Amino acid sequence: MIGAIVETKELLETVFFASVSGIGMTLIFSLAIYGSTRYADLSRDQRPVAATAAAALAIFAFLASLALVVIGIVVMTSK
Repeated sequence: MIGAIVETKELLETVFFASVSGIGMTLIFSLAIYGSTRYADLSRDQRPVAATAAAALAIFAFLASLALVVIGIVVMTSK
């Protein structure tokens, strides 16, 4: 009876992909925070090359997190 009401395969698939995307988004955004704090520390210590690399990491990770948000919105609205 309950098997006909609840699609267990689709439910487990949804839980799996939601968990993976949530963990992935958290890790990517944490890289953006890490890069921005390292940029501030390294620029204060007069290390411009390392500060530029940290800023590039922060910008890339922030843009990747924005792209993931847009992809998530597109996927949710297309189904």
